[in-house]
Amino acid sequence: MQANASGVAKVNGIELGYQIVGDGEPLVLLHGGFGSVDMFGPNLELLAAGRRVIGVDLQSHGRSPAADRPMRFEAMADDMAALIRGLGFERAAIMGFSLGGGVGLRTAIQHPDVVERLVLVSTPFRRQGWHPEMTAGMDAMGPESAEELLQTPLYEGYKRVAPRVEDWPVLVRQVTEAVKVDYDWSPEIPGLRMPVMLVIGDADGMPPSHAAEFFGLLGGGRRDANWDRSGMTHHRLAILPGVTHYDINAVPALSAAVIPFLDGA
Repeated sequence: MQANASGVAKVNGIELGYQIVGDGEPLVLLHGGFGSVDMFGPNLELLAAGRRVIGVDLQSHGRSPAADRPMRFEAMADDMAALIRGLGFERAAIMGFSLGGGVGLRTAIQHPDVVERLVLVSTPFRRQGWHPEMTAGMDAMGPESAEELLQTPLYEGYKRVAPRVEDWPVLVRQVTEAVKVDYDWSPEIPGLRMPVMLVIGDADGMPPSHAAEFFGLLGGGRRDANWDRSGMTHHRLAILPGVTHYDINAVPALSAAVIPFLDGA
Protein backbone atom coordinates (compact mmCIF):
# COMPACT_ATOMS: atom_id res chain seq x y z
CA MET A 1 0.00 0.00 0.00
CA GLN A 2 1.35 3.42 -0.92
CA ALA A 3 1.54 6.09 1.73
CA ASN A 4 -1.05 8.84 1.44
CA ALA A 5 1.51 11.26 2.81
CA SER A 6 5.03 11.24 4.18
CA GLY A 7 7.29 13.73 5.77
CA VAL A 8 9.94 14.56 8.33
CA ALA A 9 8.88 16.32 11.51
CA LYS A 10 11.17 18.35 13.76
CA VAL A 11 10.55 17.53 17.42
CA ASN A 12 12.68 18.15 20.49
CA GLY A 13 15.76 18.99 18.43
CA ILE A 14 15.68 15.88 16.22
CA GLU A 15 13.92 14.85 13.01
CA LEU A 16 11.48 11.97 12.68
CA GLY A 17 10.42 10.44 9.37
CA TYR A 18 6.82 9.27 9.14
CA GLN A 19 4.37 7.72 6.68
CA ILE A 20 0.58 8.22 6.80
CA VAL A 21 -1.64 5.52 5.31
CA GLY A 22 -5.42 5.24 5.37
CA ASP A 23 -8.23 7.40 6.74
CA GLY A 24 -10.08 7.54 10.02
CA GLU A 25 -9.06 7.76 13.66
CA PRO A 26 -5.28 8.14 14.12
CA LEU A 27 -3.05 5.20 15.10
CA VAL A 28 0.65 5.83 15.71
CA LEU A 29 2.57 2.67 14.77
CA LEU A 30 6.03 2.15 16.30
CA HIS A 31 8.48 -0.51 15.08
CA GLY A 32 11.13 -2.56 16.87
CA GLY A 33 14.86 -1.99 17.27
CA PHE A 34 16.97 -1.47 14.10
CA GLY A 35 13.77 -1.47 11.99
CA SER A 36 11.28 0.93 10.45
CA VAL A 37 7.53 0.95 9.99
CA ASP A 38 8.05 -1.41 7.04
CA MET A 39 8.77 -4.27 9.43
CA PHE A 40 5.02 -4.62 10.07
CA GLY A 41 4.65 -6.11 6.59
CA PRO A 42 1.01 -6.83 5.65
CA ASN A 43 -0.21 -5.53 9.00
CA LEU A 44 0.32 -1.94 7.86
CA GLU A 45 -2.28 -2.33 5.11
CA LEU A 46 -4.62 -4.36 7.31
CA LEU A 47 -4.56 -1.76 10.07
CA ALA A 48 -4.94 1.13 7.61
CA ALA A 49 -8.13 -0.38 6.16
CA GLY A 50 -10.10 1.19 9.01
CA ARG A 51 -8.00 4.03 10.40
CA ARG A 52 -5.30 6.57 9.68
CA VAL A 53 -1.97 4.90 10.45
CA ILE A 54 0.96 7.18 11.21
CA GLY A 55 4.01 4.96 10.90
CA VAL A 56 6.87 6.70 12.70
CA ASP A 57 10.53 5.76 12.34
CA LEU A 58 12.03 6.21 15.80
CA GLN A 59 15.14 8.25 16.62
CA SER A 60 17.95 7.49 14.12
CA HIS A 61 15.95 4.59 12.60
CA GLY A 62 14.78 4.15 9.02
CA ARG A 63 13.77 7.42 7.40
CA SER A 64 14.70 9.49 10.46
CA PRO A 65 18.10 11.18 10.13
CA ALA A 66 20.63 10.09 12.76
CA ALA A 67 20.20 12.16 15.92
CA ASP A 68 23.05 13.38 18.08
CA ARG A 69 21.66 12.44 21.49
CA PRO A 70 21.49 9.30 23.66
CA MET A 71 18.60 6.97 22.84
CA ARG A 72 16.30 6.64 25.84
CA PHE A 73 12.70 5.47 26.12
CA GLU A 74 11.71 8.56 28.08
CA ALA A 75 13.07 11.01 25.48
CA MET A 76 11.49 9.09 22.59
CA ALA A 77 8.17 9.15 24.46
CA ASP A 78 8.40 12.94 24.60
CA ASP A 79 9.05 12.83 20.83
CA MET A 80 5.84 10.87 20.22
CA ALA A 81 3.71 13.28 22.25
CA ALA A 82 5.22 16.24 20.39
CA LEU A 83 4.68 14.54 17.03
CA ILE A 84 1.03 13.72 17.75
CA ARG A 85 0.35 17.33 18.69
CA GLY A 86 2.48 18.63 15.82
CA LEU A 87 0.43 16.66 13.29
CA GLY A 88 -2.71 18.32 14.64
CA PHE A 89 -4.17 15.49 16.71
CA GLU A 90 -5.39 15.98 20.26
CA ARG A 91 -5.10 12.26 20.95
CA ALA A 92 -4.18 9.08 19.09
CA ALA A 93 -4.04 5.37 19.66
CA ILE A 94 -0.49 4.01 19.86
CA MET A 95 0.65 0.52 18.87
CA GLY A 96 4.28 -0.37 19.48
CA PHE A 97 6.39 -3.49 19.00
CA SER A 98 9.38 -4.37 21.23
CA LEU A 99 11.52 -1.19 21.39
CA GLY A 100 8.56 0.73 19.97
CA GLY A 101 6.33 -0.81 22.60
CA GLY A 102 8.59 0.56 25.31
CA VAL A 103 8.31 4.00 23.70
CA GLY A 104 4.52 3.63 23.51
CA LEU A 105 4.31 2.59 27.16
CA ARG A 106 6.44 5.51 28.30
CA THR A 107 4.31 7.88 26.19
CA ALA A 108 1.19 6.63 27.97
CA ILE A 109 2.88 7.06 31.36
CA GLN A 110 4.40 10.49 30.67
CA HIS A 111 1.70 11.96 28.39
CA PRO A 112 -1.58 10.14 29.13
CA ASP A 113 -3.57 13.05 27.73
CA VAL A 114 -2.46 12.27 24.14
CA VAL A 115 -2.96 8.47 24.23
CA GLU A 116 -6.47 7.30 23.36
CA ARG A 117 -5.67 3.60 23.72
CA LEU A 118 -2.50 1.55 23.72
CA VAL A 119 -1.41 -1.73 22.10
CA LEU A 120 1.87 -3.20 23.34
CA VAL A 121 3.32 -6.03 21.25
CA SER A 122 6.13 -8.12 22.78
CA THR A 123 6.77 -5.42 25.37
CA PRO A 124 8.04 -6.12 28.89
CA PHE A 125 7.41 -3.64 31.70
CA ARG A 126 10.84 -4.34 33.19
CA ARG A 127 14.11 -5.31 31.54
CA GLN A 128 14.31 -8.55 33.47
CA GLY A 129 10.99 -9.56 31.91
CA TRP A 130 12.89 -10.79 28.84
CA HIS A 131 14.12 -14.38 28.79
CA PRO A 132 17.69 -14.49 30.20
CA GLU A 133 19.15 -15.34 26.80
CA MET A 134 17.54 -12.19 25.38
CA THR A 135 19.12 -9.91 27.97
CA ALA A 136 22.44 -11.74 27.54
CA GLY A 137 22.26 -11.06 23.81
CA MET A 138 21.55 -7.38 24.43
CA ASP A 139 24.45 -7.16 26.87
CA ALA A 140 26.80 -8.73 24.31
CA MET A 141 26.04 -6.17 21.61
CA GLY A 142 28.09 -3.04 21.03
CA PRO A 143 29.38 -0.69 18.32
CA GLU A 144 31.14 -3.62 16.66
CA SER A 145 27.71 -5.15 15.99
CA ALA A 146 27.25 -2.67 13.12
CA GLU A 147 29.61 -4.74 10.98
CA GLU A 148 28.10 -8.05 12.09
CA LEU A 149 24.58 -6.90 11.17
CA LEU A 150 25.47 -5.87 7.60
CA GLN A 151 24.43 -9.29 6.28
CA THR A 152 20.99 -9.21 7.93
CA PRO A 153 17.55 -8.09 6.67
CA LEU A 154 17.70 -5.31 9.28
CA TYR A 155 20.53 -3.59 7.41
CA GLU A 156 18.90 -4.26 4.04
CA GLY A 157 15.75 -2.51 5.28
CA TYR A 158 17.77 0.42 6.59
CA LYS A 159 19.69 0.75 3.34
CA ARG A 160 16.44 1.01 1.36
CA VAL A 161 15.03 4.00 3.25
CA ALA A 162 17.73 5.77 5.29
CA PRO A 163 18.64 9.32 4.23
CA ARG A 164 22.33 8.52 4.94
CA VAL A 165 23.23 4.83 4.79
CA GLU A 166 26.64 5.62 6.28
CA ASP A 167 24.88 6.48 9.58
CA TRP A 168 24.12 2.78 10.23
CA PRO A 169 26.88 2.58 12.91
CA VAL A 170 25.27 5.53 14.71
CA LEU A 171 21.95 3.69 14.90
CA VAL A 172 23.60 0.47 16.09
CA ARG A 173 25.59 2.27 18.78
CA GLN A 174 22.53 4.10 20.08
CA VAL A 175 20.30 1.01 20.15
CA THR A 176 22.91 -1.22 21.78
CA GLU A 177 23.43 1.40 24.50
CA ALA A 178 19.67 1.88 25.01
CA VAL A 179 18.86 -1.82 25.47
CA LYS A 180 21.46 -2.16 28.24
CA VAL A 181 19.72 0.41 30.48
CA ASP A 182 17.90 -1.28 33.35
CA TYR A 183 14.28 -0.33 34.07
CA ASP A 184 11.22 -1.44 35.99
CA TRP A 185 8.06 0.52 35.31
CA SER A 186 5.75 -1.65 37.42
CA PRO A 187 4.91 1.13 39.94
CA GLU A 188 3.51 3.27 37.10
CA ILE A 189 1.46 0.58 35.34
CA PRO A 190 -1.59 0.53 37.68
CA GLY A 191 -2.08 4.27 37.13
CA LEU A 192 -2.76 3.90 33.39
CA ARG A 193 -6.37 4.82 32.66
CA MET A 194 -6.59 4.37 28.88
CA PRO A 195 -7.51 0.90 27.56
CA VAL A 196 -4.37 -1.21 27.09
CA MET A 197 -3.98 -4.40 25.05
CA LEU A 198 -0.98 -6.69 25.51
CA VAL A 199 -0.01 -9.08 22.70
CA ILE A 200 2.80 -11.64 22.72
CA GLY A 201 3.60 -14.86 20.92
CA ASP A 202 3.62 -18.13 22.84
CA ALA A 203 7.29 -18.51 21.83
CA ASP A 204 8.22 -14.85 22.28
CA GLY A 205 11.31 -13.21 23.77
CA MET A 206 9.54 -13.13 27.14
CA PRO A 207 7.51 -15.85 28.85
CA PRO A 208 3.69 -15.74 28.82
CA SER A 209 3.90 -15.42 32.60
CA HIS A 210 5.39 -11.93 32.21
CA ALA A 211 2.47 -10.83 30.03
CA ALA A 212 0.08 -12.30 32.61
CA GLU A 213 1.85 -10.35 35.36
CA PHE A 214 1.64 -7.18 33.25
CA PHE A 215 -2.09 -7.81 32.71
CA GLY A 216 -2.53 -8.25 36.46
CA LEU A 217 -0.82 -4.89 37.15
CA LEU A 218 -3.44 -3.31 34.89
CA GLY A 219 -6.18 -4.98 36.94
CA GLY A 220 -6.99 -7.69 34.40
CA GLY A 221 -7.51 -11.38 35.04
CA ARG A 222 -8.19 -11.04 38.75
CA ARG A 223 -11.71 -12.49 38.83
CA ASP A 224 -14.35 -14.24 36.80
CA ALA A 225 -15.97 -11.94 34.24
CA ASN A 226 -19.51 -12.95 35.34
CA TRP A 227 -22.25 -13.82 32.88
CA ASP A 228 -22.89 -10.14 32.14
CA ARG A 229 -19.15 -9.38 31.75
CA SER A 230 -19.35 -7.01 34.73
CA GLY A 231 -16.11 -8.45 36.11
CA MET A 232 -14.04 -7.47 33.07
CA THR A 233 -11.70 -4.54 32.81
CA HIS A 234 -11.29 -2.55 29.58
CA HIS A 235 -7.81 -4.02 29.14
CA ARG A 236 -7.06 -7.05 26.95
CA LEU A 237 -4.45 -9.80 26.72
CA ALA A 238 -3.71 -11.94 23.65
CA ILE A 239 -1.16 -14.76 23.31
CA LEU A 240 -0.76 -15.75 19.67
CA PRO A 241 -0.05 -19.44 19.05
CA GLY A 242 3.05 -20.54 17.17
CA VAL A 243 4.46 -17.01 17.02
CA THR A 244 7.94 -15.79 17.99
CA HIS A 245 9.58 -12.44 18.67
CA TYR A 246 10.98 -12.53 15.15
CA ASP A 247 7.72 -12.82 13.24
CA ILE A 248 4.94 -11.45 15.47
CA ASN A 249 5.25 -8.00 13.88
CA ALA A 250 4.47 -9.35 10.40
CA VAL A 251 1.93 -12.15 10.95
CA PRO A 252 -1.64 -11.13 9.95
CA ALA A 253 -2.87 -12.72 13.20
CA LEU A 254 -1.50 -9.63 14.95
CA SER A 255 -3.80 -7.16 13.23
CA ALA A 256 -6.69 -9.61 13.45
CA ALA A 257 -6.26 -9.65 17.21
CA VAL A 258 -5.90 -5.91 17.76
CA ILE A 259 -8.37 -4.39 15.28
CA PRO A 260 -11.47 -5.19 17.41
CA PHE A 261 -9.73 -3.56 20.39
CA LEU A 262 -8.78 -0.49 18.33
CA ASP A 263 -12.38 -0.30 17.13
CA GLY A 264 -13.51 -0.09 20.74
CA ALA A 265 -14.71 -3.64 21.34
